[in-house]
Amino acid sequence: MQRILIVEDDAENNQIIRDYLEGHGYSCAQAYSGSEGKLLFLMENFDLVLLDLMLPGIPGEELVSLFSKTVPVIVLSAKSGLDSKVDVLSAGAEDYICKPFDLPELLVRIQIRLRSRNRDRNGTEAGAAAAEQRKKASGKEGAEYERHAYTYRDWTLNPDTWEMTADGQLVELTRHEFLIMELLIRNPRRVFTKQMIYEYAWGEEYLAEDKTINVHISNIRSKLKKSGTDSYIQTVWGMGFKLS
Repeated sequence: MQRILIVEDDAENNQIIRDYLEGHGYSCAQAYSGSEGKLLFLMENFDLVLLDLMLPGIPGEELVSLFSKTVPVIVLSAKSGLDSKVDVLSAGAEDYICKPFDLPELLVRIQIRLRSRNRDRNGTEAGAAAAEQRKKASGKEGAEYERHAYTYRDWTLNPDTWEMTADGQLVELTRHEFLIMELLIRNPRRVFTKQMIYEYAWGEEYLAEDKTINVHISNIRSKLKKSGTDSYIQTVWGMGFKLS
């Protein structure tokens, strides 16, 4: 049974969400402050976290990066501003749902994130096995073996290490940001719609708001600004994005 941590200081909302999810086959743990949520997360194993932002103790914004290192995080917040969404998505949150929301929508989004996580796990296992076979076939071992890195102008993207450099500087990208860059760099002359980008980076049907891709592209550009290469990503108005 998949286990979900609900970090929500409103006791009534917390219980409503728990009752609904447990009625659909999930096991839930409840926390009513950021400090309690962090403690439960470190003590137990979870498959997903539902996280409010305005929490007593440790604010939700400070917990996103911790939780998202190992499990998908869906933020539930009354904060509807773009800046708030940009901050938590940049920190690693998988999704952002503004309050009030419908429980059936929450359930669908949870199911999507958990399916995506399972695909990632399977893909990682398959990729590791394939990499091992390539090492054996090449006669190289460990760090000596490295898959082909992608380059474009002053960028280098290494799929083996999940690292990107811009003009020689390391650029720290989230998993989704890295996959977006991989898609663009592998096809530099092609225009990609938001739907195409989403389905490549998230590995699922395009059900998100248009703002999701805009936020991630904006965050990538911000991270590239220091190297002076942020202008390489070109907006094609009415269509999507490509490299210049």
